[in-house]
Amino acid sequence: MGPVVAVVGGGQLARMMAEPAGALQIHLRALVEAADGAAAQVIPDAPVGAAGDLEAVAAVAAGADVLTFEHEHVPQDLLTRLIADGVNVQPGPGALRHAQDKIVMRTRLTELGVPCPRWAAVATPEELTSFGDRVGWPVIAKVPVGGYDGKGVLVVHDAAEAAHWFETDHGQILVEERVAFRRELAALVARRPSGQVATWPVVETIQANGVCAEVIAPAPDLPVHVAEDALDIARTIADGLDVTGVLAVEMFEAADGVLLVNELAMRPHNSGHFSLDGSVTSQFEQHLRAVLDLPLGDTSATAPWSVMVNLLGSELADPASAYPDLMAAFPDAKVHLYGKSVRPGRKLGHVTVTGTDLAEVRRRARAATTILGGTPA
Repeated sequence: MGPVVAVVGGGQLARMMAEPAGALQIHLRALVEAADGAAAQVIPDAPVGAAGDLEAVAAVAAGADVLTFEHEHVPQDLLTRLIADGVNVQPGPGALRHAQDKIVMRTRLTELGVPCPRWAAVATPEELTSFGDRVGWPVIAKVPVGGYDGKGVLVVHDAAEAAHWFETDHGQILVEERVAFRRELAALVARRPSGQVATWPVVETIQANGVCAEVIAPAPDLPVHVAEDALDIARTIADGLDVTGVLAVEMFEAADGVLLVNELAMRPHNSGHFSLDGSVTSQFEQHLRAVLDLPLGDTSATAPWSVMVNLLGSELADPASAYPDLMAAFPDAKVHLYGKSVRPGRKLGHVTVTGTDLAEVRRRARAATTILGGTPA
């Protein structure tokens, strides 16, 4: 009845793998955090367990053709033991480590010649002060492990503002120069174990309070040579880190067109959600193909422009109650809700609109999302 793909994680990324898995007759099995979570609502084979529990992860991987992930928070030693027991883990722990530890990531990217902000790993306030004096204050301080969606990141004007981090068990802290950038971009690439690579158009990402709020595909007014540079960087990283599956490379575009890599995600990523409705092959289908080492799909755009807007919280107890108004006003809007309970600022879903007029596409995507948030368009 087709291959079996086991995925660690029960959030919206695993949930969005379910539709292409069903279409391809792939049996998707997810290790979820809760029986009523986002992925468990749509994936029948969804045992509950923790990503750090060897017994639980081994059980979900038993009999599967491949084990993959919707987040990076799986211990290295656990993955190494699974591989020793014959489990096909994609991406492997050697690659995944670069998405788990920002200092490891910065070190390897520098070795590969990938452009990054000036950075250092510091263990004391004195080392942080020395770095800030050298590159200029303020600087960006990051927890090397565990930060996401703006969490574990500080803009610091002196070492005292990060003093509490030195008093914890973080060990070293990653510090980076604060880059004066024009905008943020993301380049998505998928790679098979056998080496085939596919990319999507470079997108612009717009943040709100450290969380991705909107994605425009392709990035407007991006010179061709800069787009090519971004995709070359993404391919260099995918090959250099031996990535399997989807890799998202978040970048800063400086005013002079210089690109600097900010973050990596070694899995489907928010910046690629537009591909569900704006690409011939979505990032979710592509990830499944890649980890199974199947030929990759066409990533061509289905329309000149795609705009995805995240639903970050809602005034409605159930955003789906807004469907009659939304669908009447914007029949072209594609809605993806994640089955999550409402709380302020939480990623509850997204809306994508495609078309030929970027300004109109953005207006419609934003207005449709606003209705889901409880405000009339």
